[in-house]
Amino acid sequence: MDVKTQSPGDFAPAASAGPSQTGEKQGSFIWFVVKVLLVVLAFRVFVFSPFSIPSESMLPRLMNGDYLLAAKWPYGFSRHSLPFDLPLPGGRIFAATPERGDIVIFKHPVDGRDYIKRVIGLPGDNVSVIDGQLMLNGKMVPRARIADALIVQSANTGCEWGGDLEQAADGSAVCRYARFRETLPGGKSYDVLDFGLTQGDAYAPQTVPAGSLFVMGDNRDNSRDSRFAAVAGDAVGLVPQDLLVGRAAIIVWSTNGSAEWIKPWTWFSAARWNRIGDTL
Repeated sequence: MDVKTQSPGDFAPAASAGPSQTGEKQGSFIWFVVKVLLVVLAFRVFVFSPFSIPSESMLPRLMNGDYLLAAKWPYGFSRHSLPFDLPLPGGRIFAATPERGDIVIFKHPVDGRDYIKRVIGLPGDNVSVIDGQLMLNGKMVPRARIADALIVQSANTGCEWGGDLEQAADGSAVCRYARFRETLPGGKSYDVLDFGLTQGDAYAPQTVPAGSLFVMGDNRDNSRDSRFAAVAGDAVGLVPQDLLVGRAAIIVWSTNGSAEWIKPWTWFSAARWNRIGDTL
């Protein structure tokens, strides 16, 4: 078998990249990272932004531990659409009014934290609550009793007052709540929980001012909403439309709170798989 011999010249080292070439590569990488960050920022500002549900005021539709995406474009854009509330020239652009029944994310009028409620009254609507019955423009909002809501108990979901703790057929602990189907003018229907007469079940008639919204939680007796004066860390009062952040769109993740960071397998066992992908 013939073997080709090579002379020392055949082993000449390849030319190394000079300082200018190295600088160009670093510059290209930095510019790539900048472009990725700009795309992510644009998506978060103009398309969707993530939010989490930290309480049970929107039961039975939303649960503590739900993670959702909020659509940013339906109501226009303001400084609240931008990271760190950076100012936006013109205040609010492409402004639009929500529809009754929309689930909206907004900034608290006093403390600026993110809150989520359902829009009940629009500007010009007259809203009142009489013995727990919602009235809109002098007419009773239809409400019908339906099957009780059975909420599975977990690390982040307890049985609040008004509910009855019991055992389901599969042995799991559930909380039974009285549930009603409410239908707003225009046909939007949704489920609410109601446990009887409480402080929020009497609200004198009030006309929603221009530029504001009357919002309520679906868990009617565990929601500090527009029926109560705005207080930092508590009720939200009437919500100025300029404080809108977006419209709740889809649940992208939900956890029962039992996951532990040091045990990756619990990230999956804690997931509420049946809720992921639900549109709102």
